[in-house]
Amino acid sequence: MRKPFIAGNWKMNMTAATGAALIKELAPLVANANCDVALCVPAILIPAMTEAAKGTNIKIGAENIHWAASGAYTGEISADMLKEYGVEYAIIGHSERRQYFGETDEMVNKRTLTALANGITPIVCVGETLEEREGGVTEKVLDKQLEIGLKDVEDVAKIVIAYEPVWAIGTGKTATDEQAQETIAYIRKKIGEIFCPKCAEKVVIQYGGSMNAKNCKGLMAQPDIDGGLIGGASLKLDFATIVNFDK
Repeated sequence: MRKPFIAGNWKMNMTAATGAALIKELAPLVANANCDVALCVPAILIPAMTEAAKGTNIKIGAENIHWAASGAYTGEISADMLKEYGVEYAIIGHSERRQYFGETDEMVNKRTLTALANGITPIVCVGETLEEREGGVTEKVLDKQLEIGLKDVEDVAKIVIAYEPVWAIGTGKTATDEQAQETIAYIRKKIGEIFCPKCAEKVVIQYGGSMNAKNCKGLMAQPDIDGGLIGGASLKLDFATIVNFDK
């Protein structure tokens, strides 16, 4: 059985004060969750949020990780920097990184391999744009993202995949339960082809397209959806409702 995993992605939001206040309020609400819980926060907030989450079941993750151990990579963050604060997860290849910062599947692969080599669980994001979905190339896009992004990975069960239909992020649109299930089932099938079917059954696959307190139960009821990568709703107490989707 795959354990559900709900992760928040704060993006470029919160301060040390507002973030710590939210974690203080969230902690008792999610203390008895039947799923893994994480908040992926801006790099500058990691020390303060690690301290705020101490003693709770909320893990702190990063929104990015670089493949080099150190060097002339202004604005990036290394695995050693993250490990120093006990970071357990790193979001890799988010659609916003791909869209605004030119992140490629090859870069996603290098970041993923570096995270794994350093004991950090990569949350690898894949997904299609509205144009790609309407053009009928969703599967082709996912194939490329998975084949290149997961190249040379030895144990795919150590990776979390987040399916984020780009057309449903921050737009208020959400894939129907059935659409999300159909595409995530395809992702699991493709992982089975790249690695092995049994391996694919072990991989936690999240839905990352505007999951919120209202639609989480229906999405989480789908057989291949194991959690959510939550954007806007992770910035408020609604996040606790999503974490407690089964109650």
